[in-house]
Amino acid sequence: MKEFTFTELGKRVGQLLVSLFLLLVVTFVIGRVLPTDPVGAIVGELADPATYAAMRQRLGLDLPLYQQFFVYLGSLLQGDLGTAILTGNPVLLDLGRAFPATLELATLAIILSTAIGVPLGMTAAFFRDSWFDQFARVISLIGHSIPVFWFGIVGLVIFYATLQWVGGPGRIDIYLEGLVEPRTGLLLIDSLLAGDTEVFWNAVNHVILPACILAYSAMAYITRMTRSFTLEQLNQDYVIAARAKGASNWRIVTGHLLPNIAVQLVTVLAISYGGLLEGAVVTEVVFSWPGIGQYMTNALMIGDMNAVVAGTLIIGLIFMILNFISDLAYIVLDPRTREVTV
Repeated sequence: MKEFTFTELGKRVGQLLVSLFLLLVVTFVIGRVLPTDPVGAIVGELADPATYAAMRQRLGLDLPLYQQFFVYLGSLLQGDLGTAILTGNPVLLDLGRAFPATLELATLAIILSTAIGVPLGMTAAFFRDSWFDQFARVISLIGHSIPVFWFGIVGLVIFYATLQWVGGPGRIDIYLEGLVEPRTGLLLIDSLLAGDTEVFWNAVNHVILPACILAYSAMAYITRMTRSFTLEQLNQDYVIAARAKGASNWRIVTGHLLPNIAVQLVTVLAISYGGLLEGAVVTEVVFSWPGIGQYMTNALMIGDMNAVVAGTLIIGLIFMILNFISDLAYIVLDPRTREVTV
C-alpha cells in the first residue's frame, strides 16, 4: 500500500495558502468598495476639508486600490492588521480578546450537537420508518427551517425573562467581571484554573442557552447526515454477515458501522464546526456575547473595515484549516484515499 507523502502534504498546504490569498483579495476589495466612510467616522461630520483630506491620506485611502492592497499585504505579513477605529487598539489585540469568547461558545455547541446528533441519527437509521425515526426527522427539519435569531429571542423570553432558569446576555454577571485573571481567554477554563466555582457556574449559566441554540441547527445537520450514512452501510454485506453471526446491535455499531462512517463524519463535523464559528455572529448579537461576531458587527456599523477584513480573514482561515485537517483525517482513516492521492 502506498503511503501519504510529504509531497502530497506540501500540495495541500500550497492549496491552503492560495485559498487564503484569494480570500484576502476578495475580502479586501469588497471592504474597500463598500459605501462606508471610515474617515468621517474618525474626524466627525463637522471636520473641515483639510482635516478630512489629511486623515484620508494618513489612512492610505488616497492611494489607488491596488497600492492599498499591497500596503495592507505588507503589513499583514509583518503581523500588523491595522488599527481599529471603534476601539483605537490594534485589531490583532481586539481579536485576541474577542476570539476566545467565540471559540468557547462554538466549541461547546459542537460538543453538544455531536453528542446528540450522532446517536440520534444512528438510532433513527436502525429503526427506519418507526415513530422514533419520524421524531428525529421532524426535530431535524425544525432545526433546519427556523432561523437561529428567532430561537435566540424566544429562548431569552422563555428561559431567562420568564422562568429565570439561565443567565441573561453577556458571558457573566457584571459584579463578577474581572475577578478571574484571563489565562486562556476561555472563561470556563480560566475560572476552573483559578478555583473560583462561583464564576464558573455563573459562566455556565450564561453560556448554556446560546450554546444550546447554536448547537440545535448543527445537530439537525449532523443527525440527517449520520442517518443517511448509517442507512447506506446497513445494506452492506458485512453488516448482514455480522447479523447472521448473531452480533448484537451494539457490536455492529461500535465494531462495524462507526469505523466505516468515521470518514464522512469527520468531514461533516469539520464543516459544522466552521459553520458554528460563522453562525455565532447572529447568536452573539442576540445574546450580547462579546465575541468576534459582535466585534465585527459593531465595526461594520461604522465602516471600520480594518476590523471587518481581519475578522473575516480569521474566520476564513479557521474554516480552511478545519477543512485541511478533515482532508488529512480522510487520508489517514481511508486507505483507498491514500491510493488515489499519491
